[in-house]
Amino acid sequence: MDRRKYIVKGIVQGVGFRPFIFNLASRLNLSGFVLNSPSGVVIEAEGLETDLDDFTRRISTEAPVLSRIISFSAAKIPVTNQPGFIILKSEENESNDTLIAPDVALCDNCYREMMNPQDRRHRYPFINCTDCGPRFSIVSSIPYDRANTSMRKFPLCPACREEYEDPGNRRFHAQPNACPVCGPSLELVPGSGIPNSASSGADFPDTDHQATERARELLKKGAILAIRGIGGFHLAVNAVSSKAVQRLRDRKGREEKPFALMAASLEAVKRICLVSEAEAKVLQGWQRPIVLLKKSGGGEIAPEVAPENSDYGVMLPYAPLHHLILDETLPYLVMTSGNYTDEPIAISNREAMDRLDGISDWFLLHNRDILQRCDDSIVRVIDQERLAILRRSRGFVPYPVFIGGKAEENILACGPELKNTIAFLSDDQVFLSQHIGDLDNPEAFKFYRHCIDYLGKILRIEPSCLAYDLHPEYLSTKWALEQDLPAVGVQHHHAHLASVLADNHAEGPAIGIILDGTGYGEDGTIWGGEVLAGDASAFQRVSWLNPFRLPGGTMAVRQPWRIALSLLYREFGEEFRSLPLDFLAGTDDQTIDNLITITRSGFNSPLTSSCGRLFDAVSAILGIKPFIAYEAQAAIALQMAAHEDEKGIYREAVNSVAGTGPIDLNFLLRMILDDIISGSAKGTVSARFHNTLAEMFTRAAVEARKETGLTRAALSGGVFQNLLFSSRLESALEREGFEVLSHIQVPPNDGGVALGQAVVAEKMIRSGKKSRIEG
Repeated sequence: MDRRKYIVKGIVQGVGFRPFIFNLASRLNLSGFVLNSPSGVVIEAEGLETDLDDFTRRISTEAPVLSRIISFSAAKIPVTNQPGFIILKSEENESNDTLIAPDVALCDNCYREMMNPQDRRHRYPFINCTDCGPRFSIVSSIPYDRANTSMRKFPLCPACREEYEDPGNRRFHAQPNACPVCGPSLELVPGSGIPNSASSGADFPDTDHQATERARELLKKGAILAIRGIGGFHLAVNAVSSKAVQRLRDRKGREEKPFALMAASLEAVKRICLVSEAEAKVLQGWQRPIVLLKKSGGGEIAPEVAPENSDYGVMLPYAPLHHLILDETLPYLVMTSGNYTDEPIAISNREAMDRLDGISDWFLLHNRDILQRCDDSIVRVIDQERLAILRRSRGFVPYPVFIGGKAEENILACGPELKNTIAFLSDDQVFLSQHIGDLDNPEAFKFYRHCIDYLGKILRIEPSCLAYDLHPEYLSTKWALEQDLPAVGVQHHHAHLASVLADNHAEGPAIGIILDGTGYGEDGTIWGGEVLAGDASAFQRVSWLNPFRLPGGTMAVRQPWRIALSLLYREFGEEFRSLPLDFLAGTDDQTIDNLITITRSGFNSPLTSSCGRLFDAVSAILGIKPFIAYEAQAAIALQMAAHEDEKGIYREAVNSVAGTGPIDLNFLLRMILDDIISGSAKGTVSARFHNTLAEMFTRAAVEARKETGLTRAALSGGVFQNLLFSSRLESALEREGFEVLSHIQVPPNDGGVALGQAVVAEKMIRSGKKSRIEG
């Protein structure tokens, strides 16, 4: 006989791990116990040595599908001759090596029960088990027990209690477990703009089933509904109704940016999109993200859903409530975040009815509190196999990114201004928050501070140092410098480089091609078209796009024709006025004169090397998008216009990249204009621009390799959301013999910057570099 003690760390709470251990031990005739503790799942097992060896092996090979074992230790301890195997009550103390699971989409078993008229949970919109349901969004503290979730106010009925306490049951210790007798319920409430008579009468819903049926009928008739889900509210309308979609746009203040869709089934998705086997797998996975898919041209989706865009962002139902509303009579819904543009999503009933009353006609509410707002994640499948995360939130958070080595201090990375996430670094793990968004909104900044407090509490990480972006006007930077902690400034693009290296567990330096819209440079200008050499410890700027001015500052971002004018004036002087360009023909001479004046003087016209702004300028030059209604719209439109089978390259522009230093844009612009003047199609010119720019940065990387000897290229920045450009660049770099690293676990855009900030700060602290450490 032998007895062993095991400690299992990772995502092992709320995923059926303890009943798995109980049943495995029972089958092997082992005695002992299993319990949850803040340091992980603790197991003591006693039996024959051969059975214990089998037990040890099968813990790793047969663990529940939603669990993730990060570390696993076993040690011999004295035999106690304890009879039987039991599950003990969870422990609680001040340490924490346990991870909370993300929110999980409804599983097949629960779906079958929900649709079975003979089941006691028939059409119950809050059905769940240990394999599915809310996790992160309902947790207030650890360990993950019902008393520490928003389910604590729903005492279990006898039938649910029996399931909850039976180790052989699929709902054993499923913390959100409930039924119509004891659990949360729905309420359908009219907005203030709906006459009282509409909410009176015998047909007004008073059960969950009636509420979902009535909600479906309202949506089919064109109503806008605010629907409380897992991580917050959605605003929903019938996606085939142009009138309904346009009403939502007008009320939400979202002029042109595409809306996300939810489809009733994979078959419904295939009627409107081209779906590969890999994309179908992601759509049906337990994370259930929004997946960007090519439109097929089929179906009857209203054109107002995704105007001037060749893709739809589509997800399948993930909450039981979604399944109950969508059906063959209502196969498609617009499901967009429940907020006014630029605000965080609403999570409480009162908040939604206060903030969304001017948008929504009706409110489908429930009384299970959402403790953590969590937007839908957005992903794309690249090359039919690689998952690229564009917004990392529900389904992925709070799972950590693991880094090599162990940090000497706990670090809070405060993130950037746009697409903000924060991150806590402790030991060898970086925990990124859910998507917070742009911080220039008071409600968003309030959410930002909440995430810092909450994640620190639930992870039990007390930071001893902060990492922040060097931009002095970022709210995240100002917040960091107001705290009574040492603070490490990290240059924006250095953070991008460190992020993609950490994302790939890559040791040693690389050539970083970091391309985005905005980042505060070490010389006080706006960077964004950078070729760097280095790693988390240090970097040097090797090459960059030759800087140009943004006349009007932020106004130029919203009006890309201003950037186009600035570039053309710099390259061609007054001669640019005679060019046959649509945006020039539509602009009066006085306006042009004024912009030339501020461009020449530099007044309110900051210098930038931004690759994102270059895409905007070319979009305006081609007459595709001289004005934008949302971030990156001009660049997206430029990509959408490109003829992907066009392989032409402006060879003189590529050959102009010789050596390191500024990358000249003169030849590129001249050849674009030559094509326009000769009558080339916009799609042809757009494709040649994409192809040429990829080759130019490849040539810059080759020149950097000559100088540094580095053979690895790391790609990061918002420009790499452009699938056409990124695929062209990766192919060109691989052709030149580079090992190419792209993001895997975090977005290439600013949603991944906090990861880089954390690892850069840790390296600076470890090496004793104090030049940027304040406090």
